[in-house]
Amino acid sequence: MADGKHIAYYRVSTAKQGRSGLGLDAQRKGVSDYLNGGSWELAGEFVEVESGKNDDRPQLLEALNLCELTGAKLVVAKLDRLSRNVAFLATLQDSDVQFVAADMPEANELTVHIMAAVAQAERKAISRRTKDALAAAKARGVRLGGARGNQSDLRKGPNASASSRAKTSQDRAVKVRRRIDAIRATGVQSLREIARALNDAGVTTPRGGEWQAAQVKRVIDATENAGG
Repeated sequence: MADGKHIAYYRVSTAKQGRSGLGLDAQRKGVSDYLNGGSWELAGEFVEVESGKNDDRPQLLEALNLCELTGAKLVVAKLDRLSRNVAFLATLQDSDVQFVAADMPEANELTVHIMAAVAQAERKAISRRTKDALAAAKARGVRLGGARGNQSDLRKGPNASASSRAKTSQDRAVKVRRRIDAIRATGVQSLREIARALNDAGVTTPRGGEWQAAQVKRVIDATENAGG
């Protein structure tokens, strides 16, 4: 029985399917059937319209971003369709988001782990082949790149910890900024209304509190030159 906050992610292969609901209605029904009963909240839905050959997943990234900010669980209708999608698995593996498939809820963790392991093995194989090719080129006398220092690897102790905390803070600010931009895209522009929308979506401030207009402005200012 489902409980807690969920974010739904659906994928259709063509714009025609996205407009007509073909395939999309069945996915929504699958998620609805899974959530039926219990104490749950569907906090958002994201629809990806893309080809299976396309590795770009902007809506998946937005869904994962909102899951991370709100602590929601990502739910998809059918695991069998997404299980063959390496881009989906890689993105999911790199996030800290909990995940469940409506058609196979009892196997989500183990199955995704196995699929991610297979994808990782393939990435390692590609990396190994690339290294072998570079070594062969070097043996033939081909000059490869230039030497650069590894000063970043030399950071130790408190400096490294402070840098790590700063990066974590900046990463979260960028995720919040993406959510702010999504809110703006709906026509909401005032800082106070944006703060209210963040609070309504369950997005908390870095300290776990509610957003105020001044805090929204600080995030916008801090991420203005970070690609939003």
